Amino acid sequence: MSRLTDQEGQKLQQIVRRGSTISVRYRRAMMLLASAGGNRVPVITKLVQADEDTVRDVIHRFNEIGLACLASRWAGGRPHLLSPDDEDFVVRTASTRPSKPGQPFTCWPIRASSPPTCGERTAMSSGSAARRYASARPPRCHLPAEQDAEGVA
Repeated sequence: MSRLTDQEGQKLQQIVRRGSTISVRYRRAMMLLASAGGNRVPVITKLVQADEDTVRDVIHRFNEIGLACLASRWAGGRPHLLSPDDEDFVVRTASTRPSKPGQPFTCWPIRASSPPTCGERTAMSSGSAARRYASARPPRCHLPAEQDAEGVA
């Protein structure tokens, strides 16, 4: 590991002493301080309960970019499975009465064995997608088509 400057050493000690609220940052700071203190990778892995490759990656990244290696590098997550047009269709379908597209429900079921369809398009690809896109609007449960708001048929 490259030698720590006074400022880098102070910053790392500050993070470790305060017990940073971000555990990833805290553990990486501990790895760097232990490495700067002359400890070998197997000793550091036992200290921070991490894999040897993880410790080596943090040290190499510190050598490349300095203290910026303490920041988390979280990926953007799983890509959207529905296009914006499909999202709009799901919201439109979820906000209509189920009887209009010919469904026998009084409200849209989240856990239906097969998703409701309107014509040839499927309204929801999965229960989690339905919950995610339906949460864009407040949940609405309707009375059967034969009744109006006062319960009169």
